[in-house]
Amino acid sequence: MKAIVVTDEAVGTAGMTLVERPVPQAAINDVIVEIHASGYVPTEVEWASTWTDRAGRDRAPSILGHELAGVVSALGYGTTGLSVGQRVFGLADWHRDGTLAQYVAIEARNLAPLPGDVDFTVGASLPISGLTAWQGLFQHGRLQAGQSVLAHGAAGAVGTMVTELAREAGAYVIGTGRAADRQKALDFGAHEFVDLESDTLEDVGGVDVVFDVIGGDIQKRSADLIRAGGTLVTVVGPPEARPAHGVAIDFVVESDRAQLGEIVQRVRDGRLRTNIDSVAALDDAVAALNPTERRKGKTIIRVRP
Repeated sequence: MKAIVVTDEAVGTAGMTLVERPVPQAAINDVIVEIHASGYVPTEVEWASTWTDRAGRDRAPSILGHELAGVVSALGYGTTGLSVGQRVFGLADWHRDGTLAQYVAIEARNLAPLPGDVDFTVGASLPISGLTAWQGLFQHGRLQAGQSVLAHGAAGAVGTMVTELAREAGAYVIGTGRAADRQKALDFGAHEFVDLESDTLEDVGGVDVVFDVIGGDIQKRSADLIRAGGTLVTVVGPPEARPAHGVAIDFVVESDRAQLGEIVQRVRDGRLRTNIDSVAALDDAVAALNPTERRKGKTIIRVRP
């Protein structure tokens, strides 16, 4: 099968190559998925799990990608809940070969049914962005109707999902980003927008939840804005700052079949729009995943026409 691999951590994304690899075999509780579309996160080459397995052993060359949409082609021993020929989408294990390939071996529990009226390209754009937003807002941020959310990177793949889900939940959403991101953030539902390059962040006043995808000085300044009992949620590692009268939580997104179902249902009924910037074929993936211009959303690799 064709797959996109990396072999040298020092080279990073510049070392991506399209190669032939053996089709994976299904272990116990695995399924094999014939991949139709795959998502990719630009920071994957910086993750330790891209280069080592859970025992700390080198596993390069590694197949990149962790988001997928496709069709189940084989079941491992003991696998239940899915069937051959079923359309699925989900989030592959961090420490195993990924989804920028024609096939992947994945634990069945990491997949959810993909309804027939949702395109594979859309399905592949949902797992990381959607689950990150869902878990950050509702599991870790404990967001309630009537509260306020400061959503950093509001025009990005995660930020647009944060904005849409928070607004649907009855929260007031203040998005942030660059000046060029203002209209997109507002189009995705932000009530206000703060240009981090020219506006004063502190002018937003107190908020209940900060969803941080930036870190550094922006995170530190944001922590001071959190009301008593509020939460700073971050996905960029252990927090460097903590609210004086709230909590700070960093988390790594986890696969969850029920949450994937909630997310895809919102796509089906129009409550949630996905933020796809570009779609490229697997043969063109190396160039597409090394863009010369700033990404404006998800890059999806279409593995099959």
